[in-house]
Amino acid sequence: MLDTLRQYVSRYVALTNEEFTLLAQMLEIRNFDKKHQLIKVGEVENYINFVVKGLVRKYFYKGKTEVITQIAKEGEMISSSVSFLSGAPSSYLVETLEPTTFLSISKDQVEQLYKDFPKIERLGRLIITHFFLQKEEWEYECIRSNTRERFIRFIENNTDLVQRVPQKYLASYLNMKPETFSRLKHHMRKRAPGAARK
Repeated sequence: MLDTLRQYVSRYVALTNEEFTLLAQMLEIRNFDKKHQLIKVGEVENYINFVVKGLVRKYFYKGKTEVITQIAKEGEMISSSVSFLSGAPSSYLVETLEPTTFLSISKDQVEQLYKDFPKIERLGRLIITHFFLQKEEWEYECIRSNTRERFIRFIENNTDLVQRVPQKYLASYLNMKPETFSRLKHHMRKRAPGAARK
């Protein structure tokens, strides 16, 4: 469990064994069943969550429609980040799609680590920077690419999620109607090598 987290952390900062042990001591292991809402609209986010096992989505409501902005799997982090960073009530919901195990750290514990260990403060800054770069790149992708291009690029890079995530959720994440997602998926199957022989 901690090995996966250490691999993730090492992408940003090389912590000593002592520094990583201190970080690990601050973490909470949290287990939730499928469809559990970790944070609801109007609540204040108090945790950053590292997904050890499972699948999670973050979304908000536009009228009665759910708009999914993140799907996190093993080895990724998720939270209502604006609420966590600002202390403001969340506009998002975070919900498990599978039984999920997290390594979570609270805001108070993060602040304590930042105060005591400059290298861990740098780690936090780099992770936050990565999150916002990802967000901006995704927004650019959504504007620059047409629906078909966006679909193909996502399917090519996330074959596991296609098997694990309900189609209507993937359609929402890709900003398209479920029937459009289904049609594009059908076309891809027809074009796959050997499809004509089936």
